Amino acid sequence: MSQALPPGQRFAELSDLLEAYAYTGFAFSDTAETPGPGLASYLRIAARDPARAATAVHQIEDLLSVGLFSEEIADDVEDMPHIRPPMGTSVEDCLRIVRDHLYRFLQDPSRVPQVNPQNSWEWNERFPALSQLLGAYFHRNFSEFYESPEAALDEYVSEALPEDRAQAVQEFGELLTVVSSDEELHTAATALGLDLLPPEGMSLRQWLELIRRRITAA
Repeated sequence: MSQALPPGQRFAELSDLLEAYAYTGFAFSDTAETPGPGLASYLRIAARDPARAATAVHQIEDLLSVGLFSEEIADDVEDMPHIRPPMGTSVEDCLRIVRDHLYRFLQDPSRVPQVNPQNSWEWNERFPALSQLLGAYFHRNFSEFYESPEAALDEYVSEALPEDRAQAVQEFGELLTVVSSDEELHTAATALGLDLLPPEGMSLRQWLELIRRRITAA
């Protein structure tokens, strides 16, 4: 039996992996040779931190050793995204295929092609500090809490830890560098939680750069 962990922590990384599937159709579409969209999305993120994939392998093996329907892990399994296996295939069979892909990935993470995120889950995993900033301070209902976007940003600057602000500045720089088109930038910002239009006369890119400079100055 594995060491007891707080509820929701025993399979935390596996849950994150399955979230990638939830954002790409809720179905296992991997074959033994080729990862499907969900797993490919996860691998692009894991290529930046391969330790995540190693943790996912450990948690898959833990789950398979205990049994998917074991009472011991019933609460943990219930809280994970429920992904559909193909007809005639079990979830356990699918997880074994995922595990094998992760094994091969860990032998050489550099083989994963690096392209910009392809779905909302991937954008948020790639830019977690921006997800927190934009999703918490520039959401649809922000006017219920702040008089203006400037007031929301002032609160973020005053409340965020220095290391969180530094990471947000770094991620702004990376986002504005890797995303070249205005259309993709809008897609990325929306996925990260931004639900406001830029100030009149300012493009989205200009506004995000202004926010980056404001945080840097703090």
